[in-house]
Amino acid sequence: MPHDFPPLKNDLVLRTAWGQNVERTPIWIMRQAGRYLPEYHEAKGNRDFFECCRDPEVASTLTLQPIERFAGLLDASIIFSDILVIPQAMGMVVEMVDKKGPHFPEPLKSPTDGQYEKVLAKDVDVAAELDYVYKAITLTRKKLDGRVPLIGFCGSPWTLFCYMVEGGGSKLFIQSKTWIYKYPNETAALLQKIAEICVEYLALQVQAGAQMIQVFDSWAGELSPPTFQKFSAQYLAYISEKLPGKLKAMGLDAVPMIVFAKGANQSLNSVCNLGYNVVGLDWLIEPSDAVKIRGDRKIVFQGNADPGILYGSRENISETVKHMVEGFGGGKGGWIANLGHGITPFVNPDDLKFYLEEIQRLTSK
Repeated sequence: MPHDFPPLKNDLVLRTAWGQNVERTPIWIMRQAGRYLPEYHEAKGNRDFFECCRDPEVASTLTLQPIERFAGLLDASIIFSDILVIPQAMGMVVEMVDKKGPHFPEPLKSPTDGQYEKVLAKDVDVAAELDYVYKAITLTRKKLDGRVPLIGFCGSPWTLFCYMVEGGGSKLFIQSKTWIYKYPNETAALLQKIAEICVEYLALQVQAGAQMIQVFDSWAGELSPPTFQKFSAQYLAYISEKLPGKLKAMGLDAVPMIVFAKGANQSLNSVCNLGYNVVGLDWLIEPSDAVKIRGDRKIVFQGNADPGILYGSRENISETVKHMVEGFGGGKGGWIANLGHGITPFVNPDDLKFYLEEIQRLTSK
């Protein structure tokens, strides 16, 4: 049954994502809801991180905090959740360890470890296992009251696979490299399964009320161009190819799709051919160079300031924004402003506010 949501008052980010010319650059920030905000800690209380994700009321409250704090300065909200809810739905235990990040007590060790076969064979009920996410999305859409669109998201198959075999974040990616070079067929089978789950998960997020989706490939930069094609790009392309058809079969309209392959600037040309409307960029590429690589393809870029700029002076923030505006072509289309990765801890919210104000000031001219 379709939801009865309030009409959308600000569709700037959606029009931009669909490739239209716009009056100014829209902006949102990866991890805009999170621990840099004092109100986040108040609302989270003593709850575990994943408890917050699983409680629709808490998740929606956290999602709305930056929209309320930075009223009129953000053009999209993104649901408070985590990419690792998919491995959880696949039967793996994931814990969020304070000051360390995600931890899998029992990562996948080899194709014959007993757990790999179970994970691969499990028939994941994506609707039931991740119902709490859809409930949070629907509740948030209602609470937003049409102020800005709501973004849903998932992790990429490659990035989720890395977490599942490494047991958490990694600097050397020893287990991931062992799998792709020693067990390429078994790796491909698991990546395909994750990709299929991603399509269903994203479609159900749209059904619940998400108006745009993003696929986070946080560890894309660990792959050489040939291995990126083999172990990441083809699964990203699978998602962008299958999702519109899945939505159509569910009686839903297509939504703009964003892909963010962090660190994969060496493969940017091929990322622009993956079938996404928007390509997220990290801070390690010049905007003007990315524009040259894009050429005449109807791709919108998203990004890409170094998140660390928010620790700096107002003068340097202004200079960074000016450089982006010029590099991306002036801000009247083809670009959604963001950071080059998620906002980092201990940022002063007032400095983020200044960054948002500068984007608006310099792209409204």
